[in-house]
Amino acid sequence: MNIQSIDVSIEKLPLIKPFKTALRTANEIENVIVMLRLENGVVGMGAAAPTVAITGDSTEGIKEIIQSVITPQLLGKPITQLNQLSSIVQQSCVGNTSAKAAVEIAIYDTLCKYWNIPLYQFLGGKTNELMNDMTISIGEAEKMVTEAKQIVNNGFSIIKIKAGKDWKKDIERISAIREAVGNNVTLRVDANQGWSVKQSVEVIREWEKDRLNIELVEQPVRAHNITGLKEIKRNVQTPIMADESLFSPRDAMKLLSEQAVDYFNIKLMKTGGIRRALQIADMAEAAEIECMIGSMMESSVSVAAAVHLAIAHPNITNIDLDAPLWIKEEPFEGIIYEGNTIQVSGDSGLGVKRKR
Repeated sequence: MNIQSIDVSIEKLPLIKPFKTALRTANEIENVIVMLRLENGVVGMGAAAPTVAITGDSTEGIKEIIQSVITPQLLGKPITQLNQLSSIVQQSCVGNTSAKAAVEIAIYDTLCKYWNIPLYQFLGGKTNELMNDMTISIGEAEKMVTEAKQIVNNGFSIIKIKAGKDWKKDIERISAIREAVGNNVTLRVDANQGWSVKQSVEVIREWEKDRLNIELVEQPVRAHNITGLKEIKRNVQTPIMADESLFSPRDAMKLLSEQAVDYFNIKLMKTGGIRRALQIADMAEAAEIECMIGSMMESSVSVAAAVHLAIAHPNITNIDLDAPLWIKEEPFEGIIYEGNTIQVSGDSGLGVKRKR
């Protein structure tokens, strides 16, 4: 069964409150939605989230690349030729990983709907039942402490804390949060490339001295600074995770060969879709490096793809997929959030559909 058409639209989804990191402040999620139709009428869906500060992809750029470059190369191709379709998408242009991810997610969704199976089943079946975290964006210590307490009251036992704008204040903020929530709550810190190597070592050692028991520190230095990540890892006890340093299997190979980090954070908007995310997770598994799967500020469409991948791959041991919970009015349904757990509907493909 061949691909008949691919349509693209843009949706803006306001957030409940601003989301602040060391790289940007977001007040809304702007998603590019892809609808892929087969000749027999089966329709699959994908989505992309523009994050110029990380992937370099803008909303209009994603839309234009999909319409003008990727779509013409896919029309008329059999949906069952998955590896060929994925190769066409990845080789269609340089970069533009978010656009590629949106189209590839739609391909997987359509294929699984055509075969009438959930995506996780196609990817190997349920392997994991993972607990989700909730993120605290950067703010004043008092406000962050209040948010942390509320998150715990809402049933979450894992908190991800954004940092990286002021390393000295970061020490105080995380210390205050740990004191407020106690020792039974897992804390993760994401610096979003905001520190130097020297600052990273000093900050982390301070937390270690105070026995704050931080589970991991994510991307403390600039994405290109693999040597810096390795230096930090060598000088602290707290595990270090790569995020912005990891886009492709080639990046994974570099990080693994340098033994630069303890964990990988895989995001579909960086990998360009599901197939290369699987390759990275497989490579990491062979090297005994566990993976987290996360997202940008995305809607349920692309986050659902990440959930299916997470529950299917045995080396994805952690998730950071709270982005849809930040949306004021989520227009899609299919991901089921219950406290700190995530379930998928069991319907074919992503199991996601637009609310009526």
